[in-house]
Amino acid sequence: MENVATKEHRKLARGLIEGLEIRVHSGPPVLESEIHSARDFLRENEFSPESDYFSRLYQVQTRLATRPPQTQAGPARRKGNYGGEAGGRWMQLQSAYDHVILSTCYDGVFNLKPGRIKISHRFNQQGRLDFVELKFLRSLQPCLNGELRKLILIKDYQDLRKDWSAAEAHVLEVLPRELVFLFEDIFRCPKHEVLGWLANIGHRLADDLIKGLRSNSTNGHGSQDGRNPDQLSLRAILTDEVAPPILEKAAALHCVAECQDPKTVLLRCVRHSAATH
Repeated sequence: MENVATKEHRKLARGLIEGLEIRVHSGPPVLESEIHSARDFLRENEFSPESDYFSRLYQVQTRLATRPPQTQAGPARRKGNYGGEAGGRWMQLQSAYDHVILSTCYDGVFNLKPGRIKISHRFNQQGRLDFVELKFLRSLQPCLNGELRKLILIKDYQDLRKDWSAAEAHVLEVLPRELVFLFEDIFRCPKHEVLGWLANIGHRLADDLIKGLRSNSTNGHGSQDGRNPDQLSLRAILTDEVAPPILEKAAALHCVAECQDPKTVLLRCVRHSAATH
C-alpha cells in the first residue's frame, strides 16, 4: 500500500498540496511555515515517505527555493486553464510561468467494470517531459478514486538541463490496469514500448493541438463535467504568453525508452525526423 492514512486524510492531503501547487505558480506566495505544516500533517497521519504526497510537497519546496527573487516578489501571473476538442479528442491545457500540463481522458470497461482515467503530460520550456501522470477518476478499485500516480517522472527535472536529449526517469514497477482503456492489448507489449508510447501520447496531443489552433478547427470549451466554469476555450491559448512556444517544441519531439531496471527508464528525446517509427 502507498500509505496507511485513511481515505479522509488522503482527501485532505490532496486538497492541501494542490492548493500549494496552484499558489506556487499563481500566488499568493507560499510561506516556509506552510510547507512545514503540510509535512507535519503527512507525518502525523502516517503517510509513507515514499508516497506521491511527499514527492509533490518536495517539488513545491524546491520550486520556491530555486525561483529568482524578483519572480516571486513581482506580480503573480495568472495560471491559464483551457479546454476543448482538437484532433478528435477533448483536451485540457494548464499553463504556468515555465511549463504546461496537457491532459486528456480515457474510459472503458474491464471485466465488466467501467472506469475512467485522466492522463497528463507536463512539458518544460523546451518541450521536454517533466512527468506523465495518471489520475483515477473512476478506478477499477473504488478505493483509488481521486488518487494520482506518476507513470513516468524525470529524475531531478527541476535541476536538469531544459533541453536534455537523454534523461533517467522513475517509473512504476507495476502499471495500473486502467491503461487497458488506452489500448486493450497494452500489457502484451514489452514494457519499454509501453513507456515510450505513454510518453509520446503527450507529444502527439501537442501536435494535434498546434495543428488545430493553426487551422482554427478546435471546438468547444470548458471541462467535461462542468465543474470548471473559469476554463477558457482552446482558441484562447493563442493569447497565452507561455503555452504556444512550449507546444510547438513538444510537437516536434519524440521519445524512445530504454528500461534500466524495473523502476528506472532512460528516455531519449529526438526530433520527429530522426525518430524510429
